[in-house]
Amino acid sequence: MSTQRIPLDTLQKVRQYIKTVLVLPESENRPLTAALLADPNLLPEPDSLADLGDLFRVGSGLEQGIPMPNNCGQWYVSVMDPGVAFMKLPGLQLRSGYRLATYLYRQGEEGIGKTWAIPEAMSTTANLELALKDAGTEQEPPTPQGALKDINLAIEGDGSASSYVYVSLLRRELNEFGYLGKRGVWSKHQVINAVPQQLQWQWRTEGVKDLSPKVRILPEGRVVVEFFTCRVTPSIAIFQHLDQYSVGSYLAKTIDRPVAVGERKRVTQSV
Repeated sequence: MSTQRIPLDTLQKVRQYIKTVLVLPESENRPLTAALLADPNLLPEPDSLADLGDLFRVGSGLEQGIPMPNNCGQWYVSVMDPGVAFMKLPGLQLRSGYRLATYLYRQGEEGIGKTWAIPEAMSTTANLELALKDAGTEQEPPTPQGALKDINLAIEGDGSASSYVYVSLLRRELNEFGYLGKRGVWSKHQVINAVPQQLQWQWRTEGVKDLSPKVRILPEGRVVVEFFTCRVTPSIAIFQHLDQYSVGSYLAKTIDRPVAVGERKRVTQSV
């Protein structure tokens, strides 16, 4: 078995890059209110060509009965292409003939998203909108025809150790792409390579000493990615993330588990 450690700043830069390119238009991230959608005459005057395009999009949706960007609990199709994240991720790419598509759900100031990998032939706006008919609550997202059960089934790479680390980060970012407000979990985690010293820690798992991000390549060709994060909102905790990849695949068996819980350091008073 060989082990390759990955510098922490590399993971931080890759994650920051992914977060930078996976940005929704404001009209989709915080869409128009239900009142505006119900009465097109209340729509604000557009200030730019982009706003004008959104106005036509909303108007068209109202006429056809297709859910457009809204904050009243109806799924809608995002115009954002999450596949842009692959442009500068070395060693990774989408399989030929596939693309990513995202649906969004907004209820007031809260929201979630669901991203699918689908064949390009089935990625037309019309086909994506067909799935909206069967969508329900936030627990019942639209499922377009031909969608793969896991995004990673549409990802291929050069088999390098770094490519498995990158895909581990990318999958977690895509799984929460479109999340807004308190719904996001992964966004509250920071990648670490050492125990933060500001808190006292109660360890749930013994033997966790090396927190550096690493890739283990097993003799039979399986790959295991291990890295740690600190959840920075209460309850503050250190998490271990383990992704195991079979030979020649970027589909992972994943474990995300807390290994320590943080408490404020007790101040001892001198007599």
